Amino acid sequence: MKKTTIIAAAAMTLMASPAFAHLNPAEHGSFAAGFSHPLTGTDHILAMVAVGLWAAMLGGRALFAVPAAFVGVMIVGFLTALFGLPVPFVEPVILASVVVLGLVVALALPVPVVVGAAIAGFFAFFHGHAHGSEIGAAGLLFYGAGFALATALLHAAGIGLGLGAGRLWQGSTGRIAMRVAGGATALGGLMLMAG
Repeated sequence: MKKTTIIAAAAMTLMASPAFAHLNPAEHGSFAAGFSHPLTGTDHILAMVAVGLWAAMLGGRALFAVPAAFVGVMIVGFLTALFGLPVPFVEPVILASVVVLGLVVALALPVPVVVGAAIAGFFAFFHGHAHGSEIGAAGLLFYGAGFALATALLHAAGIGLGLGAGRLWQGSTGRIAMRVAGGATALGGLMLMAG
């Protein structure tokens, strides 16, 4: 019964769509606007949690390296947008990131840490550019710190879910649960593309 409840709760979380829009920095401050930004898009949430799940599957140094690469390269993408450098296909690549990152979790793709970091970093650049292009009147430093922290926390949630699944269900069952979550993420990405 408890395992069924946890699986149902995880599935509902993956399918949930936040009901709030981006915060106005004039009312809530630049940090709050930046922090809420990744949390207001299903595409961002799914991709960032998938990075954490994949890092948990890879284990070892990947637990830190893959999420750190994502956050670091995301900041580079953010700065690229602030400098007004156009990047084509930002939104399509963000949607593709949900599908691809979901698939690497579903397939339990075993890659060296540097390859995992490179894949995460590639998609992070586009996520960061999107954050930068939507900064509005927010202050650069606090907005950037806000969305970087929110992103790191989403990665940590994915790592926690992955490690928790491994502990809750000993052996291959935990890995299967993570792979199912990856498949659900990829499916969610396809649904976002269709919508």
